[in-house]
Amino acid sequence: MKMIVQSPQWRVSVLLLVASTVGRGLVRAQTPILSGNALIGALRQGGYVIVMRHASSPRDVPTKQTANPDNVKLERQLDESGRAGATSVGAALRGLKIPIGAVLTSPTYRALETVRLARLENPKIYDELGDGGQSMQGVTEAQAAWLQKRVTDFPRGTNTVLVTHMPNIARAFPSLASGVSDGEALVFGADGKGGAALVGRIKIEEWPYLARPRASRSPGSTTPRLASR
Repeated sequence: MKMIVQSPQWRVSVLLLVASTVGRGLVRAQTPILSGNALIGALRQGGYVIVMRHASSPRDVPTKQTANPDNVKLERQLDESGRAGATSVGAALRGLKIPIGAVLTSPTYRALETVRLARLENPKIYDELGDGGQSMQGVTEAQAAWLQKRVTDFPRGTNTVLVTHMPNIARAFPSLASGVSDGEALVFGADGKGGAALVGRIKIEEWPYLARPRASRSPGSTTPRLASR
């Protein structure tokens, strides 16, 4: 996986209208939320920005004995659930033929591990997506403004993925961030007014279900129920 470091500067279908505006009118949640096959169909066309919280990671940092061999700074790293989840996201994206273009990530080890296990190619590190080196503390207003602006930069024919942290998401999109779980993705699309709108949410455990053929999605299966929000 090629790594590029840049300097500082992502359910049973439901129509949901959220009357809120965030960040100088750049980001809105005023369009119906897509889910299931409708959301996957949209992502296959490209043109969306997927903001993903890194996969599950314990709060405590590992010891030298428990750290991954490449985790030389002994930062937080993914647990077994996080590693399996990140791997399943990448497998689903490829199986569903969802085109991914630019990949932007936090410089933290747990975010980079999420990207690596999902096999997202050519990630670029942005300090603005990081936790400030204080493990979920100290996310600045400048970082929030940067993220708000970045989700309005829609690609053509592909989708952009940003991997970051809950505090970054909460500060940039406070009215949208409620209940965002480890590895969950917020999908932003154009609102038709020059800004962005939240059009869908996908929990990390939902990706394998979405990647299964429709015929195998039986009502009585034990796969995660796609919850509307």
